[in-house]
Amino acid sequence: MNSMEQTSDMQHEVPVIELRNVEKHFNALHVLKNIQLRVHKGEVVVIIGPSGSGKSTLCRTINRLETIDSGEILIEGKPLPLEGKELAHVRSKVGMVFQSFNLFEHKKIIDNVALAPIEVLHMNKKEARKQALQLLKRVGVESQAYKLPAQLSGGQQQRVAIARALAMNPTALLFDEPTSALDPEMIQEVLSVMTELADLGMTMVIVTHEMNFARTVADRIVFMDNGTILEEAPPEEFFTSPKTERAKAFLASLTQRA
Repeated sequence: MNSMEQTSDMQHEVPVIELRNVEKHFNALHVLKNIQLRVHKGEVVVIIGPSGSGKSTLCRTINRLETIDSGEILIEGKPLPLEGKELAHVRSKVGMVFQSFNLFEHKKIIDNVALAPIEVLHMNKKEARKQALQLLKRVGVESQAYKLPAQLSGGQQQRVAIARALAMNPTALLFDEPTSALDPEMIQEVLSVMTELADLGMTMVIVTHEMNFARTVADRIVFMDNGTILEEAPPEEFFTSPKTERAKAFLASLTQRA
């Protein structure tokens, strides 16, 4: 299928994630301004921009870890529930991987991954642990299954966090700067797992500072600054010929730092 046909198909299908006219303030600070965003099935959307531009806040509104002031968020065409069981169901389908792993420190790795399927999906404990081992193998940390999180490196813990999100068989995954808390040598092992997920067609929204990764994995780059989406484009187009002066300045600053 050529890209024009693919774009036409996407216009007619219901997006997995859609934000319409989303506004968000933290007191006097206007952090999200009239956000319009659609993410379709199998698409990898990477959100980049300077610190404080609203990237993480946008990501966290998608499964209501941050509330919005106005506008609408839809998951598979249905409005995001405000609370209760309906919201818990949506969160089980839209997995989140955080900067800081958020593993249960007192539980073994296998139980960290098996817990949500048992508690939320009411999966048989034996089946949940079997699935957990399969997912830990998939992300390359099966040998760590019976250790506690503190016994693992940061990179290993983040891969466990990805396995935990996958254990719910999600429709989409959100990544909020998943490598920012890692040492440089650990970053690549996490990015390689995410690249494999992209290759398998997982729908993903990724907030990251890793530009080479963004360029390689993204179907679409979303560039934010000052709470606004300024540009959306395929990665090659964005990185070679950004349209706004702000994006040009941002990319120039990265080159100077490199």
